[in-house]
Amino acid sequence: MSEQPPLVLVVEDEPDLADLYAAWLGDEYRVRTAYGGQEALDEIDEADDEVDAILLDRRMPGLSGDEVLSAVRERGIDCRVAMVTAVEPDFDILSMGFDDYLVKPVTSDTLRETVEGLLRRGEYDTEMQELFSLTSKKAMLETEKSATELADHEEYQRLTDRIEALRSRADQSLEAVTEDDDDDFEKLFQEFDTDADE
Repeated sequence: MSEQPPLVLVVEDEPDLADLYAAWLGDEYRVRTAYGGQEALDEIDEADDEVDAILLDRRMPGLSGDEVLSAVRERGIDCRVAMVTAVEPDFDILSMGFDDYLVKPVTSDTLRETVEGLLRRGEYDTEMQELFSLTSKKAMLETEKSATELADHEEYQRLTDRIEALRSRADQSLEAVTEDDDDDFEKLFQEFDTDADE
């Protein structure tokens, strides 16, 4: 029996929009919808750690998307989260534990690509996931803020420093793997050349 497709939870207080997102994703993934924050947490509890990705609106009546995100992270639920919202990003996003941030309106292609990216990130180790998340936040702020605003913001500077440190470690890890496996790579290419010649 084949493995089940990943489970995506769409959290959106506008039912028509939530259902539209679900329809866009339904061909490739198992999709559940929640039309509010508390309903989202109930769905997560019911799914029993099976949720792989969450598309989360920020501004909802009752429990906001920010509060849902905090609850997800406090519970130690290991899934990727993208905020899909009409709220323009500000420096407050630097302290939030999401992986990606989309500003509405979004297209079906963008939504699918985002979910695909979230799921791919889930395959990496913690530091790589952090690097992807921080890079996404940096890119969002750079589209919304002036160079002066960014230069004057201390937390943004710390974000930039952290990204550089993570990139440097990732580069060192890659070099170490490449050096260790040089002989294997050479053998692989020799075998490939031999196969191609036959």
